[in-house]
Amino acid sequence: METQKVKTCFTISFTQEQYQHAKSYVEDMKKHPQRVFWHGKEGKNEDELVVEQIAHRILSGFYNNDPYRAGKHIIKMDSMTAA
Repeated sequence: METQKVKTCFTISFTQEQYQHAKSYVEDMKKHPQRVFWHGKEGKNEDELVVEQIAHRILSGFYNNDPYRAGKHIIKMDSMTAA
């Protein structure tokens, strides 16, 4: 199967509650350094990890179980086909 590579940038909004939940999740992951969560995250600071977790949850909700609620947080998407 042939795959394509694209670069996509999402502009999202999030609540303080979502931020705190993601921050708690990242704190918990620090107790488990061998988990798959850490793959590709070397060198990222805590705020980057938290925001990445928020984006992951919003986009996962959009594609999986809660598209209406997740869609409220996605403000804009920019893509380009040559990454």
